[in-house]
Amino acid sequence: MNSKKHGLILVIFVLLASGVNGQNRDSLRRAMIDSILAARYYKTPYDTNYVVRPAGRLTLKVRLNQSGNSIHAKGTVKERHSRADLETSHKTTFAVAAIYRGLSAGLAVNPAKLGGFYKDYEMNVNYFSSRLSLDASYQRSTTLAGDIEYGNEEKSMESGDVAMKMLNVVGYYIFNHRRFSYSAAFTQSYIQRRSAGSWLAGFSYQGGSIETTEDLKERAPNVPETRIYLGHFGIGGGYAYNWVIGKKWLLHFSMLPTFVVYNRNNMTVNGEKRKAKHTRFNMIFNERAAIVYNFSPRYFAGITLAMNNSVFDNDDVVVNQNKWRLRASIGLRL
Repeated sequence: MNSKKHGLILVIFVLLASGVNGQNRDSLRRAMIDSILAARYYKTPYDTNYVVRPAGRLTLKVRLNQSGNSIHAKGTVKERHSRADLETSHKTTFAVAAIYRGLSAGLAVNPAKLGGFYKDYEMNVNYFSSRLSLDASYQRSTTLAGDIEYGNEEKSMESGDVAMKMLNVVGYYIFNHRRFSYSAAFTQSYIQRRSAGSWLAGFSYQGGSIETTEDLKERAPNVPETRIYLGHFGIGGGYAYNWVIGKKWLLHFSMLPTFVVYNRNNMTVNGEKRKAKHTRFNMIFNERAAIVYNFSPRYFAGITLAMNNSVFDNDDVVVNQNKWRLRASIGLRL
């Protein structure tokens, strides 16, 4: 009987010891991962007199996002003037995000889409490093509304009459990458301690299509079948500046104008295509603005704005796009 008791006690001791060892291994593993992330997080490429990492491991943010897009197109097909002025419904989303040692995860909710009122799809990707910055957005929309004119006839477009697919990509190279940080203004993963600016070099691309749908043909059979194609690429340079006011305010503004060096814009009306000329003066402007307020080292709030505007001078086909995204956020560092 005693031997059985001793055996049972030995088994319990072994199980407890293995459990403790397992917990120790898990703790050591977590500590090692956290140490690696911390070393990576605090290994800054910036001059720390100007840009530093914020204190704390974890940042929590709540965001409100709104975006929109408008299209203006005109051209002459079969000696008849064509024009389109269209705008998408504004997209509004609420999002929560968590950033731990530079690794982030988030969840966004569109109340209108959950309620079945918003049918469009939009995806945004933003990348910020000390030297490079990239904005990319893809939008698929059937909520374009406005007017289309063909010759002396003008028709009102309703949601579902026109379908759009559009891709916008903007890339920046930051020359003063040791003292100027885009991340400080747009993600708050760094803090700009002193005012600094930088010259920029970069590119812009806008590409996609806008065309009338089968629903429009059924609703208004006399409206011409129209397809507008965008495809232009530009290169250029600009300037960005972070203005630090006291210890609480950060104001940012940047502009990157690019000259279009590749242009495949065209318009097709009832099967007749008209192409844009390649030698005209065409530009794409990319603007960013931000305001960040630090209530304390732990609490902050910010508003950011990003816009893409194309300006074309062409007698044959003109397609101008004005894409914008506004974001307001409030955050907590732990």
